Formats: sequence, C-alpha cells, structure tokens
Amino acid sequence: MKDALVIHRWLLAQQAHHEIVRLPRPLTCADDLPKVLGIPPLRCVSVGVFATGREFIAVMTPAGTNPLPEAVGAAVGARRVRAASCAEINEATEYSASFVGPLLLPEDVSLVMDQRLLDVLYSDEVVYCATGESHTALGIRAFDLFTLTGAKPVELTPPRKGSRGRG
Repeated sequence: MKDALVIHRWLLAQQAHHEIVRLPRPLTCADDLPKVLGIPPLRCVSVGVFATGREFIAVMTPAGTNPLPEAVGAAVGARRVRAASCAEINEATEYSASFVGPLLLPEDVSLVMDQRLLDVLYSDEVVYCATGESHTALGIRAFDLFTLTGAKPVELTPPRKGSRGRG
C-alpha cells in the first residue's frame, strides 16, 4: 500500500515543493480533511473510485463532493458506472480505500478531476489531499498537483456562485 513516505520520496524526485502534514487527529476518510485541518472544503481534494466493467476511474473532487456514477459516466463516455467496492479500490489503486490520494495511481486507473477545482482555486494556492494514511495529509500547490497527476478536467458538478477563477 502507498503511504506518505512513498509520496514524499516521489515528490522529492520530481522536485515538487510540498509538505507532509501530521494531522492533530486521525481521519476516518479523506472527506474529513477540511474539518481536521480547519480549512474550506474547496482547499481539500478527495478521490473517489468508480468501476466501468473491469476498468477503474479515479475522480478528484473537492472534499465532501461525491459525484453520481451517472455524472462520471457522462463525463468519461461510459454507459455503466458504479462506485467501486473497498476491496476493488484497495487492489486497483494500491491505496487504502478511505485514503486514496491522486498521486502515483497505477497507469491502468484513469484519473479525471472536477472542472470546479480549476475554476475556484488559484494555481499557487495550497491544497490538501490524502496520503494513504489516516494521520497525514499532503499539502501541495494546486498547479503542481494538477500538473503531476495529469488529470483530465471534466464537468461533474454545477459551478458555485461567486467562484474566483484560477490565477
């Protein structure tokens, strides 16, 4: 299973500025990050995993945003999409199912991101995401995270009023 140390070493090799944050209390899932860190949900990224037959799609969204399988299917052009089971997530992503991070996903797992992340975050704004562990989070500039993941932006949720736009 992937963890904070594996991610940290990989990011050092990529020369990406980042911080592994020791959390004041353990997470039960990545959607807990905003509450544990005391920051807005839009500054925390969580990853949901969906199955389309034998293929898996990882979806980066603002923490607490759970796209419907139908929305994911429409965004990626798949007719049948369902939420992957914990066992499937563990095997497909090499992360603990509750703490899937967007980095270092296997090549056979497609990664897309909610367009809203690009619409509301400034490129130099620090975002936080899971590391595969309950006691740590990764802090990294939004631009670096989006670039390193290579995630394809897709429309999954309606835009929020007052979005700032990226910079």
